[in-house]
Amino acid sequence: MALITPIILVIDLLLDLYGWVLIAAIVFSWLYQFGVINSRNRAVASIGDVLYRLTEPVLAPIRRFLPDLGGLDLSPIVVFLGIFLIRQYLHLAVR
Repeated sequence: MALITPIILVIDLLLDLYGWVLIAAIVFSWLYQFGVINSRNRAVASIGDVLYRLTEPVLAPIRRFLPDLGGLDLSPIVVFLGIFLIRQYLHLAVR
């Protein structure tokens, strides 16, 4: 069990970091949609591209199963719930 605990803690940390990346992608998409940020700026475009590449492989399969609600995307909420459940299970496994 002593060997597994560091691995579980690293997985927990990665899930936490991915949650923050997901929050950054959500905020970036809002700023982009409302025209707050300049999408023609190379730095802004590269940040958006990185966030898209990190989050889209997880969000796209979930979007296929969720009903179409127009402009409302609930897939990040499903991912956050999944991250929460996995982290709770990992915390139980460490005890």
